[in-house]
Amino acid sequence: MPKILWLVSITLPQAAAAVGLASDQVGGGWLAGMLDALAPQLRLIVASVDARAKTPLSGEKDGVRFAVLPAADCFDGLLAGEAPDLVHIWGTEYAAAAAMQQAAARRGLPVLVGMQGVMSDCAAHLCDGVPQPYLHSGPLQRAIDRVVPGALLDRMQRQFDALAQSEAALLANARHVTGRTGFDRRAVAALAPHARYYPCNETLRPAFWQAAGSWRAREFGRAPVILMSQGNYPLKNLHTALLALPALLRRWPGAVLRVAGWPPLDKGPLLRPVIRILFPYQTWCARLIAQNGLTGHVQYTGPLQAAEMRQAYLDADLFLLPSYSENSPNSLGEAMLLGLPCVASRVGGVPDVTGGGAGAVLYGPAGDADALAAAAASVLELPDHGAALGKKASALARAQHDPAANAARMLCIYGQVLQAEQEAGHD
Repeated sequence: MPKILWLVSITLPQAAAAVGLASDQVGGGWLAGMLDALAPQLRLIVASVDARAKTPLSGEKDGVRFAVLPAADCFDGLLAGEAPDLVHIWGTEYAAAAAMQQAAARRGLPVLVGMQGVMSDCAAHLCDGVPQPYLHSGPLQRAIDRVVPGALLDRMQRQFDALAQSEAALLANARHVTGRTGFDRRAVAALAPHARYYPCNETLRPAFWQAAGSWRAREFGRAPVILMSQGNYPLKNLHTALLALPALLRRWPGAVLRVAGWPPLDKGPLLRPVIRILFPYQTWCARLIAQNGLTGHVQYTGPLQAAEMRQAYLDADLFLLPSYSENSPNSLGEAMLLGLPCVASRVGGVPDVTGGGAGAVLYGPAGDADALAAAAASVLELPDHGAALGKKASALARAQHDPAANAARMLCIYGQVLQAEQEAGHD
């Protein structure tokens, strides 16, 4: 049984519990699904870097060892102590990923790099559709932001550009890469032309797999609820959804767009001017809501745990994913798995995830509000409320996100990487 060390970008709730830290994550995301499926079949160590850990922490939970480290300079000691057969780096853009790749190279350990998003594409489309005045901060904004960090879009753009550069550097040194769509495969071919690519789908959170196909259409005559999973930065394209909503309200006057996540920050009238200049995207979205008469038709849920998010899908009539860039979005997979009818922008890996559009209505370009409204209306007007579309979506998602099949595939990939490294003479 091989010994595999994972590096992940967050401290999973299981890791926090194992080492005695409070969990600051809403959930483990799709990593939790793959972890649950693989844990019985591997000797598995899951590592993360967390500033709350002042010294290296370790613990065990459900047969998995967890290591939570204060900094990436602890990786050499971790690898020496654990002596894994293979290092699997989940994600490409965070600083610890490159540090782990280098530490593993120093010890001659094989490394498998896992694609999440494609950061070069995310950076290229981060602020699409946002008016110029919101994109550039002035001296006063930057001075306040240094003391009380906000969400200035030019700073966010620099951060995304840096993440894209980090991803490119990591992939340039990668020999083995796993991904799940034609979109990320093309990115790997461009950024890591000498690497071997291994396809493997995601395993979604157990809360969603256990409820697969459980969405049910509700009665006619009730105003529709449209759900988005987030809208806190422009890549997710809440602004185009807001521009499309008036057309839907003319057909369904009581319709609601529900956004899973925090509402725009409001600390009262004295701080409102400061918040407006520190959070330009949220400020613009709030203005779009006011200018288009959408007050009361846009609701924010606050952050949701897995069971709460599952219920939010089940309470909705339509899931909307209007993003400018996506690879294999977890939210779309979860909605499809439950059988909720979906409308999504035709970008990145979305066509692959939806079976070329068989499991969702796709529209484009992502920033076309009229096309978005027409796509949403085409589902909401269906005589069966989209039940047949949701049934197709659920069947596709069950096949793509099957825990046993994906775990078996990942085990096969680990074996192929180890064999390839042995044949190539990498010790």
